[in-house]
Amino acid sequence: MKYKLINCDSIIKKITNNDSLFQGKYCIDPYQNCEFGCQYCDSSFEKTIYVKKNIIDILKKELDTIQNGRIIIGSAHDPYQNIEKKFNLTNAILEILKEYNFPCHILTKSPLILRDINVISELECLITISISSLNNRNVRIFEPEVPSPHNRLRTIENLRKQSVKAGLALIPILPYITDSEIDQIFKAAKSVDAQYLLHKHLELKGDQKIYFRNLIKIHYPLLLPQYNALYENNITPWDKYINEMNVILSKQCRKFNIPNKIPSVK
Repeated sequence: MKYKLINCDSIIKKITNNDSLFQGKYCIDPYQNCEFGCQYCDSSFEKTIYVKKNIIDILKKELDTIQNGRIIIGSAHDPYQNIEKKFNLTNAILEILKEYNFPCHILTKSPLILRDINVISELECLITISISSLNNRNVRIFEPEVPSPHNRLRTIENLRKQSVKAGLALIPILPYITDSEIDQIFKAAKSVDAQYLLHKHLELKGDQKIYFRNLIKIHYPLLLPQYNALYENNITPWDKYINEMNVILSKQCRKFNIPNKIPSVK
């Protein structure tokens, strides 16, 4: 992996559509591309991480020009990937948001977020930790460089013990792979006091679809015909599958009394 320092002209992006999933008005990514290399993500093809070295100056200028609203941190690339230990850009962003009194929602897979618990506790802040599987074999295949699901769950537990609003995201749902783990995942979410469980299906675009299909062919060859049929000429699964999964997940939410959306967000 290579790292390159860059200057950015802008850092805050306005979310134009209604963000019903993460409930944000704006988004920020301190790093471009991601070291975690999740095999279902476009960033897994990239071998250079761009570090936005002037992000703080730009952020302050832009916060002066926009209306207050929730800012999603890590909308496309994990803000707590390993390079954050060196450059501390996410930590600096949080300090600025505290100064300007902006709420935020951090999306990550990393326990490194616990390093910043002091500033997070002083913000109106949500934390969502994502997983795609609890099965070690699946994780090694699709998330080889990511902290283990166990560590991610313990991160939620630690955040909740310190009264931070935090939940779990089952994102993406890997068809015919994650399906059999749904009950186990909800039990795990309940055990760490996750306040909600968000979910979204797997999207496969362009070259990523070809790459992911090859992974299925190598590691889950019996599932290949099902994937071919499920995605066919689409970037999303057939509506029938999505609707069936939504029904199953809604039943689990009721069973474990865990909302499938973020509760009580201003």
